[in-house]
Amino acid sequence: MAEQPFDKLVKIVAKLRAPEGCPWDREQTNESLLPATIEEAYEVVEAARSGNDVHFREELGDFLLLAVMHAEIAREANRFNIDQVVRDITEKLIRRHPHVFGNSDVRDSSAVLKQWEAIKREEKKGDTHYLASLPRALPALQRAQKAQSKVARVNFDWTGPAEVMAKVEEELGELKQAIQNDDQTSIEDEIGDLLFSVVNLARKCRLDAETALQAATDKFVRRFNLLEDELKARGKKLGEVALPELDEIWNSVKGRGD
Repeated sequence: MAEQPFDKLVKIVAKLRAPEGCPWDREQTNESLLPATIEEAYEVVEAARSGNDVHFREELGDFLLLAVMHAEIAREANRFNIDQVVRDITEKLIRRHPHVFGNSDVRDSSAVLKQWEAIKREEKKGDTHYLASLPRALPALQRAQKAQSKVARVNFDWTGPAEVMAKVEEELGELKQAIQNDDQTSIEDEIGDLLFSVVNLARKCRLDAETALQAATDKFVRRFNLLEDELKARGKKLGEVALPELDEIWNSVKGRGD
């Protein structure tokens, strides 16, 4: 029987790490690979959003390579191996989907998520608090939304967007007051509260805050590029033009649509 692609990848990584393998690969540790792991995760996200399946497939491959490399480094130290990683995630999927592999009866996605959290809590009885597993390494917006989503599954949640909107307005008022008082510590605190409330509003509107902000930033970049092009057409440069003219160009650019 022909060798399976995944098995071949595992063998290639082991050879790269062997004494006669690649010097760079042999030098890597789980710690040294962490920046690349984060970077590749973001590249997977960008490729998925691009709609280019060839690029998406390539980035998934890069991410898979890092997962196999991490497991190989652990195997060399007799900690665990890739088979154990695959076995663990397989067992977890079966255990946390009793409505598919067992006798549980859930009707919709919301019920599935609540069931998932209940099973996870049972598995992690040693955790001191419910949010103990919330990853600190997540981007701030994503971490905030994940925290909000998790507590919502145990009924700690706003009823609807209108209530969250009122909270956003309340936090904005508190920020204005902190700015008037010129209290830098309070300003930072209130800006954090305002951002957290806006993330909650995005969640209640069934949006992903990280994705929404990324789209807004992309839109800003596109428009600013057009502003820069217009300046060049006028024979002018960024940094040498006063704000009134920049505003005039900006408003013109916005009027062109996206």
